[in-house]
Amino acid sequence: MTGSGTFTAGEFMARLRSTDRDELTARSRPRRWPAGASLFLEGEQSSTVVVIATGRVKVFQLTEDGEEIVLAVRGAGAILGELSAIDGLPRSASVAALEPVVAHVLRVESFLEFLDTHAHAAVALLQLTVERLRDADRKRVEFAAYDTPARVAQRILELAERFGEPDAQGTRITVALSQDELAGWVGASREAVAKALRTLRDNGQLTTGRRTMTVLDLDGLRRRAGRP
Repeated sequence: MTGSGTFTAGEFMARLRSTDRDELTARSRPRRWPAGASLFLEGEQSSTVVVIATGRVKVFQLTEDGEEIVLAVRGAGAILGELSAIDGLPRSASVAALEPVVAHVLRVESFLEFLDTHAHAAVALLQLTVERLRDADRKRVEFAAYDTPARVAQRILELAERFGEPDAQGTRITVALSQDELAGWVGASREAVAKALRTLRDNGQLTTGRRTMTVLDLDGLRRRAGRP
């Protein structure tokens, strides 16, 4: 669901005061990426920070065998590249557009100066970083404790809660993730993910289309995901 204004709930821009948002965007330049384009690559030296204005992206890493591991899906208001900006190390993951993206691009020096002079924004970034660390810990536990169908349900539930829009059937999700990308996010084979999706459809909890799905039974999906 969207949060403050048109920002995805919980993302960086949704946490800021309107005056801070205005100041941040005033320091930036706009840039557009088409669907499928790379915003930046793992291992690159950081020179910019990107804040998504519209569109959604996937954050991922590649294994030594070239397998894509999706770490997160980010939406409007998300900040990307902030860790490299702060510690000066190369980017820890790649980011690619799942759909056309418009973003604000800031030089690292300008972003650090903004944080230095806007305490509320700096605290908001710290809170966001802590939440992401907790989320990463939770996903590691899920990987060890839950089977593939439960992990698929968990990721679909996350998409529904963050990006879903109500329609006549239930909660519609239009994030353009392929089954391969969902498999990389879940940490399972494409075949296992396809089987889990089929089970959710058969149980009346989900319908799927081309890169879209609708959650028909949100409470049932939560139960399958092992959440209260």
